[in-house]
Amino acid sequence: MASIVTSAFGRYLAVGAAATAVHYALLVLLVELAGGAAAPSAAIGAICGALVAYAGNRRFTFAGRPPHFRSLPRFLAVATFGGAANAAIVWTGTEVAGMHYLAAQVVATLFVLWSGFMLNRRWSFA
Repeated sequence: MASIVTSAFGRYLAVGAAATAVHYALLVLLVELAGGAAAPSAAIGAICGALVAYAGNRRFTFAGRPPHFRSLPRFLAVATFGGAANAAIVWTGTEVAGMHYLAAQVVATLFVLWSGFMLNRRWSFA
């Protein structure tokens, strides 16, 4: 257990947990309190979560890696991909498959978690 916490993926998971909490909180607030549609609300949550993720990954997961002028644009490209994939998966889950929006969001989160880690590790912060 200690090795997963100290590994890059473990640190990525910890940062991702904080970013995901922001993402989900905004998603639920926008849908339940503001009456927003699930897919755009998920996209807004993903953008805000991405900001938390960059700060955490830059400082904690991939510390000492490339300077901001190189890593930030790459991270934003990965986050844009993740946000688009997230919205597409939530839209498909809710509108096509008839899933509850939170169930669709869980599927999207798992996909974006793994693909984001791989892309950020091998490109954004490489």
